[in-house]
Amino acid sequence: GRTQLIKISPKKTVEGFVGAWIFTIIFAFGLSNILMRYKYFICPVNNLGANVFTGLECDPNPVFLPHTYQLPFIPPNWTHLPTKITVAPVQFHIMIFATFASLIAPFGGFFASGLKRTFNIKDFGDSIPGHGGMTDRMDCQFIMGFFAYMYYQSFIAVYKASVGSVIETAITGLTPEQQMEVVKGLSKHLVNQGIINPKVLEYLGEQLRR
Repeated sequence: GRTQLIKISPKKTVEGFVGAWIFTIIFAFGLSNILMRYKYFICPVNNLGANVFTGLECDPNPVFLPHTYQLPFIPPNWTHLPTKITVAPVQFHIMIFATFASLIAPFGGFFASGLKRTFNIKDFGDSIPGHGGMTDRMDCQFIMGFFAYMYYQSFIAVYKASVGSVIETAITGLTPEQQMEVVKGLSKHLVNQGIINPKVLEYLGEQLRR
């Protein structure tokens, strides 16, 4: 490219900036479509010894399940163009990740360049010959990692409560008196649902008062 993007990084151009964004979106969209077909890439790993050959099994997060969307901008009478598209929701999320990685994360590198110019140094370290130190290679990744974590926790992660986790939370986070209230409340709910006999609730109430 010929149009300089920012003065503190003279080798970076507007053409390269925009071109990288477009190709990153295309590459991310296609690669995510391939990787999500393998359970190893979409199942949570509870065993550090797990690998692609161990045969992981799980109920995939709904974002990995293909869904058919109607294209609103295609008139129904245009039969030569598709009016529907089938993609997994995660591919839309990936486009947001790719956009952030291409347009926002590089500013971490720009900030690092400005900081190095301020202190009149070429690189933060010399552990990687010709590339400086680890910080020089990871300046953009700090911003990208923070964004990826916050985005995943806010829009993608699915939280499923298990009996064990609920009991552990009750034991570690509640006082004995509060635990008794939980038992009473759960018992009343089961009585209202007709699952247990009301006499069980009466007996339990007598025992808890002791």
